[in-house]
Amino acid sequence: MFLVIPCSCNSLSAYNQMKKTDLIIMDLRQFLTCLSLCTAFALSKPTEKKDRVHHEPQLSDKVHNDAQSFDYDHDAFLGAEEAKTFDQLTPEESKERLGKIVSKIDGDKDGFVTVDELKDWIKFAQKRWIYEDVERQWKGHDLNEDGLVSWEEYKNATYGYVLDDPDPDDGFNYKQMMVRDERRFKMADKDGDLIATKEEFTAFLHPEEYDYMKDIVVQETMEDIDKNADGFIDLEEYIGDMYSHDGNADEPEWVKTEREQFVEFRDKNRDGKMDKEETKDWILPSDYDHAEAEARHLVYESDQNKDGKLTKEEIVDKYDLFVGSQATDFGEALVRHDEF
Repeated sequence: MFLVIPCSCNSLSAYNQMKKTDLIIMDLRQFLTCLSLCTAFALSKPTEKKDRVHHEPQLSDKVHNDAQSFDYDHDAFLGAEEAKTFDQLTPEESKERLGKIVSKIDGDKDGFVTVDELKDWIKFAQKRWIYEDVERQWKGHDLNEDGLVSWEEYKNATYGYVLDDPDPDDGFNYKQMMVRDERRFKMADKDGDLIATKEEFTAFLHPEEYDYMKDIVVQETMEDIDKNADGFIDLEEYIGDMYSHDGNADEPEWVKTEREQFVEFRDKNRDGKMDKEETKDWILPSDYDHAEAEARHLVYESDQNKDGKLTKEEIVDKYDLFVGSQATDFGEALVRHDEF
């Protein structure tokens, strides 16, 4: 069963599926095409597990062993594919270009790069696909090109013509979808003027990336799964969201494991159902912060005077460690010799 909202991808599982395939929905017709494909895929593979859990991605699949190589560090800053392009640069080019981009990481422009600034940079780099997605969607929704997206603009661009049809043939309740989108838009809109800045629009499209939006992610997930609308997710609703028997009497082993997971770990108070907090712990777990660990590692390895922060000179002196610095997007820009 899929319950999805155009562009904002309210169903977290549908969002995860779209993220994996980088299917960016620019208008409602494209959305419906994608939806039909996803639905057909789900029906054709009834034993395939649906995953609603949002995990922080690993920075690299390489072993983090600086005694052997800095490949992990390069991947952490660039991503695996972009990191490969840096091999085309000489050490002199690397140092020169790296020196020019330190200011991109130094957010407060005080001449030093802190652990927090490095962490923020790594997270931005690892999730730059999100910002690329927002840029693509921004162009289709900022109709008056004023650098902002109002709720009216979004509503008209996304739902405009389908709302004129009170009884659409495809069976979707677009008015209900629009209400749900409006609720999320208002949550993302911090100042309450129903006009989104690019940052607020990013929070609207990708709420799982923002702490202040996590409650709406939990609420939407519970609404998707809670079929009897009692405000909780019981065991059968939990399993039913992941797996459709589709006439099969025997459940796959992973379904049996999920039943055990629900009883032993998901339902913490053992009342036979998950409440809001238990659902939040399930879909938004507190993962190990790989970006912070990598940022601390980079500072430790490069901080010559041990003051807990890095100067431009300290970073450039360790260019071989920073050679894949995300600051260049990034590798590709270095190869092109782009100036900042």
